[in-house]
Amino acid sequence: MGDVAKDLAAGTAGGAAQLICGHPFDTIKVKLQSQPAPLPGQVPKFSGAMDAVRQTLASEGPKGLYKGMGAPLATVAALNAVLFSVRGQIEAFFRPYPGASLQVHQQVICGAGAGTAVSLLACPTELIKCRLQAQSALTTSSSVGVAVKYGGPVDVAKHVLQSSGVKGLFKGLIPTLAREVPGNAVAFGTYELLKQQFAGGRDTSNLGRGSLIVAGGVAGAAFWLAVYPTDVIKSVIQVDDYKNPRFSGSIDAFRKIMASEGVKGLYKGFGPAIVRSVPANAACFLVYEITRSSLG
Repeated sequence: MGDVAKDLAAGTAGGAAQLICGHPFDTIKVKLQSQPAPLPGQVPKFSGAMDAVRQTLASEGPKGLYKGMGAPLATVAALNAVLFSVRGQIEAFFRPYPGASLQVHQQVICGAGAGTAVSLLACPTELIKCRLQAQSALTTSSSVGVAVKYGGPVDVAKHVLQSSGVKGLFKGLIPTLAREVPGNAVAFGTYELLKQQFAGGRDTSNLGRGSLIVAGGVAGAAFWLAVYPTDVIKSVIQVDDYKNPRFSGSIDAFRKIMASEGVKGLYKGFGPAIVRSVPANAACFLVYEITRSSLG
């Protein structure tokens, strides 16, 4: 099996582990991000993360926490295959000989390159996921956002294609790039830095699973610390109505969020995102490393 195929297989396994561990947290994050700012004298639909969990369980049951997982689950192979295989190919470019360890700054470049490539697949996947996750927060409000009840990922894609064509699936591509490129640069750089610290040098091949779990979890948290406001902008654009949009673009979304909610509006759902990122990314990197090592 060639290196590309090994990265494809290991990336797929890691992505599946990440999705299963993290999707409920992601659902709550998107619900908090996408709920409209309340009118004067009114209270928001969700007062916080725990309130969003309670209301979701009360109205939709446990399956409500996994709403929208079909789209990323169906494409998790492609997304993580691209992320880890592109990273692997850039690593090969930097290596003076096969198996050579890279410096941290080289892993930063590898992460940025992988993030650029994966954005083209992540954008339509995230759009479908976010519209499914956010609809319960928006349909009970006066917002003109997601005003229809979607039956599932395919139904979302059908509505989007009917209203805006293929380009509608790439709504939010710019903020997706602005999230994935620096986010993955920081995440992969942090992961490599911690591995080398734990190993006491650049040879990290003998690290135990505990060290890999810690490095992966911290790397995931670093991703969101670096780019979270960009993710909020991406989410509000992707759940926005196509015919009567509230936002004309990323800059307009940023200005309106700042005007109506201040800086805190750019960090809605930050708690669930950080809580999710640690176990989800720890699982992703650990399963990737175990699978990649087992393949030789």
